[in-house]
Amino acid sequence: MKLKLKDIFEERDKLRYVYFGGKGGVGKTVVAAAVAVWLAQQGRRTLLASTNPVHSLSNLFKQDVFGKPTNVGVDNLEVLEIDTRETIERSKQDIRKRIGWFLKFADIPLKSDAFVETATMNPAFEESAMFENMINLMIDDNYDMYVFDTAPTANARRLLGMSKVYTLWVDKMMKSRDEARSMRLSLSFRRKKVEAEEDPLMDYLVTFRDRIEHMRELLTDDTKTAFFFVTLLESLPIAVIKRFIGWFHDFGIPIGGVIVNQQIQADQVTDDTDQFVKNRLAMQRSYLEEVEKSFEYFCGSIPLFEQEVHGLDMVKRVTGALFAKA
Repeated sequence: MKLKLKDIFEERDKLRYVYFGGKGGVGKTVVAAAVAVWLAQQGRRTLLASTNPVHSLSNLFKQDVFGKPTNVGVDNLEVLEIDTRETIERSKQDIRKRIGWFLKFADIPLKSDAFVETATMNPAFEESAMFENMINLMIDDNYDMYVFDTAPTANARRLLGMSKVYTLWVDKMMKSRDEARSMRLSLSFRRKKVEAEEDPLMDYLVTFRDRIEHMRELLTDDTKTAFFFVTLLESLPIAVIKRFIGWFHDFGIPIGGVIVNQQIQADQVTDDTDQFVKNRLAMQRSYLEEVEKSFEYFCGSIPLFEQEVHGLDMVKRVTGALFAKA
């Protein structure tokens, strides 16, 4: 039996970290916002945060929520578009400091600037900064519920997969660091002094590894975390979910469900309705059957409204449709 969205939240009452993803343009932001509003209405202190570099929450709520958690007119709800600029700059400074430690440790008489520039030119650097911000929000633990509006699914996959990548990277770095330290000890005439030296880079790696491990535990805990896919009743967005849902399973991120957006309501179509709309309704019916057969997680749909979902009042209409009793 397939559960409705309301049933999922009521049965999984320990859920705290909820992600919404899917193909670009399917309405992830709207659905994430509607769910966040409902959670806040249940009395749970909720943060709705965007991890999409192309943010939409400020536009949706018609209020600037960039860089700082902001109340948008709903009790218990704060909304945030994560600002990676400060994190990127701080990361550059941290990298400069750590590379300086390494160069000093290895007795290499070079400045760190060129190494820092190379490290921060990595295309994934902004994604890494976004991941770090997400970690900080979750570990700070200031809210009962965290709702994340993610980037299109391929980007969300990379973002959430970073905990695995970072773990491998840190383990390799720590192994290299141990090997370098052992070699230095074997070649040193001042063994006791070398043994007594502080190793801030190793200390950092250990701390970072522990944070990433904690993040991985949260992401893969099916009592606390769920990833919801949003789709339209069209071929491409459905195909995207089919392609990526297995990867989320393999990575261990629990699937919450699949939500259909912008469904034409049959009772709104009459004999006098334009043929174009009738054709779209028939197409959607076909794809709805495919969704119901393909995904055991199908848990709700949102009607196609007569106007754009823009502003808090329209978001609340989506909330009502998603969590209707019928």
